[in-house]
Amino acid sequence: MASVIAPIIGSLGAQYMLDPDTNAAGLAAGYSSSFAFYFAGRGGVLGDVDADVVYAAFMFFDRALIEKLWIRGIAVEGARAAGKRYMQCCDDWGRKHLSNVSELKKFVAPAEKLVKSIDVAGLSLFAAVRAEPLPTDQPALAYRLIDLLRELRGCYHIAALVSHGLSGLQATLAGENDESIAKLHGWAPPYPDCSGFVEQRQAAEVTTNNAMGRAIAAALTTDEMNQLATQTIRIQKELS
Repeated sequence: MASVIAPIIGSLGAQYMLDPDTNAAGLAAGYSSSFAFYFAGRGGVLGDVDADVVYAAFMFFDRALIEKLWIRGIAVEGARAAGKRYMQCCDDWGRKHLSNVSELKKFVAPAEKLVKSIDVAGLSLFAAVRAEPLPTDQPALAYRLIDLLRELRGCYHIAALVSHGLSGLQATLAGENDESIAKLHGWAPPYPDCSGFVEQRQAAEVTTNNAMGRAIAAALTTDEMNQLATQTIRIQKELS
């Protein structure tokens, strides 16, 4: 089931980060760019930390880019305030887009049970997002849980990639084979040939899905797992 819902959660959970309304909220608050708001906002839940801590939690961006934009971003209002503002944008996206989705409670129940069950050892960014107070209205709560599930899988994935000996750049080029993504994430060309890392990249994906699958199976009954999968697919269909 983990591999079935992963692409849906990954895509849905990123929507608020890419939304013009989120960018506008950051600019209105004084952030110099959407990227500065992204790093300060998504990373701000970690607290007042050094850029290396944010790099450890993000992985798929060049270290120098993270440091530059993290410092620039947290100068606006501090890390924790940035994190809270970013979470507000997440919740606002849920209210705007999920208000008319049917049977959200059937998604929220197993998703919240799963999220609350996780032992956060080694899962720093997920733990930091989970520590933020949850919204109470169903559309915002459902979307925050989608974001949390995305961050959970992301933490498992980073651990898997590191355990299989891959850097963020190697994983990007071996997995997507798209140099434009590497450039967007701050790495400068010319890029190394990472075709020899494809098998490691695929093995890391299996490791990630296995970790997520174990977490789901430990927290939910079979009926709850089926409900989570069914309702995740429902949300995707009703938003498309």
